[in-house]
Amino acid sequence: MERWVVMAKKADFQEIGKRFGIDPVTARLIRNRDVVGEENIREYLYGTFKELPSPWLLKDMEKAVEILSEKIASHVKIRIIGDYDIDGVSSTFILLRGLKRLGAQVDTYIPDRVKDGYGIHRQLIEQALEDQIDTIVTCDNGIAASEEIAQAKEGGMTVIVTDHHEIPYTDTEKRREWMIPPADAVINPKQSDCAYPNKNLCGAAVAWKLIWALYEKHRILEEEILEFSEAAAIATVGDVMDLQGENRIIVKEGLKRLEHTKNPGLRALIAANGLEGGRITAYHVGFVLGPCINASGRLDTASRSLKLLCEEDPEKAAREAGDLLALNQSRKAMTEKGKEEAVRLIEETELKKDPVLVVYLPECHESLAGIIAGRIREKYYKPVFVLTRGENGVKGSGRSIEAYSMYDELVKCRELLEQFGGHPMAAGLSLKEENVELFRRKLNENCTLTEKELTPKITIDVPMPISYLTKELTEELSVLEPFGKGNTKPLFAQKDLRVLNLRILGKNQNVAKMKLQAPDGGLAEAVYFGEAAAFAAYAGSRETISVTYYPEINTYQGRENLQIVIRNYC
Repeated sequence: MERWVVMAKKADFQEIGKRFGIDPVTARLIRNRDVVGEENIREYLYGTFKELPSPWLLKDMEKAVEILSEKIASHVKIRIIGDYDIDGVSSTFILLRGLKRLGAQVDTYIPDRVKDGYGIHRQLIEQALEDQIDTIVTCDNGIAASEEIAQAKEGGMTVIVTDHHEIPYTDTEKRREWMIPPADAVINPKQSDCAYPNKNLCGAAVAWKLIWALYEKHRILEEEILEFSEAAAIATVGDVMDLQGENRIIVKEGLKRLEHTKNPGLRALIAANGLEGGRITAYHVGFVLGPCINASGRLDTASRSLKLLCEEDPEKAAREAGDLLALNQSRKAMTEKGKEEAVRLIEETELKKDPVLVVYLPECHESLAGIIAGRIREKYYKPVFVLTRGENGVKGSGRSIEAYSMYDELVKCRELLEQFGGHPMAAGLSLKEENVELFRRKLNENCTLTEKELTPKITIDVPMPISYLTKELTEELSVLEPFGKGNTKPLFAQKDLRVLNLRILGKNQNVAKMKLQAPDGGLAEAVYFGEAAAFAAYAGSRETISVTYYPEINTYQGRENLQIVIRNYC
């Protein structure tokens, strides 16, 4: 069951359309994305890197630049400690390439997902001390590592944290106390006293800001600064950040550069996936290129993806890209198997009644927990934690729904957890096996989600007759790209449509093609991707149906035609 809701945000759409030379429908779509005022609309439509806030606004930026400039000049050993996902690998690449360009004596360590777990651990500090590392720079981690950073400081090391995760806190009766690690500089826009306007940068964008400031100090050309926008764009999409304001500009401009990238590793990955010569969209990053970069950190070691990004030899890059593509194919098969097992457990046990699903899959590869949690959330529209048996206890990942802040709920269960961290929409954790059932019970006892909040809400931008659609309007909708979280693909709707000439296609019988006829007689080609037989049965049992849809230009054998892609039906 779904709740269909029409957005009803007000503005003078005719006037906005006239001023910016766009259709009033496009003007309404921009307003629906909370872009208000002439300056913001102009930035949304035409924004470039020139609109981005100065990196110097980030708290501790001057401190970090001063420290690193001194360390580079002194030729001491610097180590970057990153993370094994797409954001962590991209952040590590940006810092490594940037610091090397400045002449730093620098190496990297990306923790192994299974052996080390997420973030800095005591053994990584001990190893750094043994290797006579002078300075540690973290990226996409570190904000929750107060104890480990204190250990590094006691060992005489300098530590700079660059991160974007939630700041850990404890609630006392009087107030909330933030736990900032004792590093020499902490760059994280989520700090309450940080003046940086965008609190939702990904880890790679925070790392880029540090290199940006360093390059400015050392008078390196802006063109070299902007080369990192490709990696920042990939990480922003891959880490599912809101594509609003600055993030949207980073992705829009970064993707344009990605199509003609000079980076041999990225060129090889684009070619391995058959995307060369075409337009690369946020979809391609999120569902084609990004999963290949993530696959090495899931099933092997993330250093393979980092190696690809750093590779200068096109032939080696092609081999490495092919290996990542093959790893991703294995990951897909393992994910499907894990998802089927999770669904079986939910359907056959009392789990199905829980508003928060905690599914323990001991034999599942721990790196797949987050993806499986995401698939289960899509199926049941509930917050989901998937737990697996690791080498040292149970590890897991969670994926949430809008009404449930995963990080805040984990704080309430902290006595049952060994470690945890994350965002409102996603989290990672580890706990002892004997606490799994207690954890599940406590999450559900604390849960205040209502039935309404547990019903998927389909937000319709414009109830628009299919007869209003034109090729020109459909092409114009591309000005709204890139689409993703916080800047979703527009959704239109019409009711009382007759389904004509329906046929089911595709190897897996998962495509339904048809014509739709509106009450005014207007006709449109339409396609539905999914459980085509169920759609056909539903449409066949009714005179008319209501649909939500998105229009697109379908190109086949050189011919272009307008079609609508059905997203939901009732």
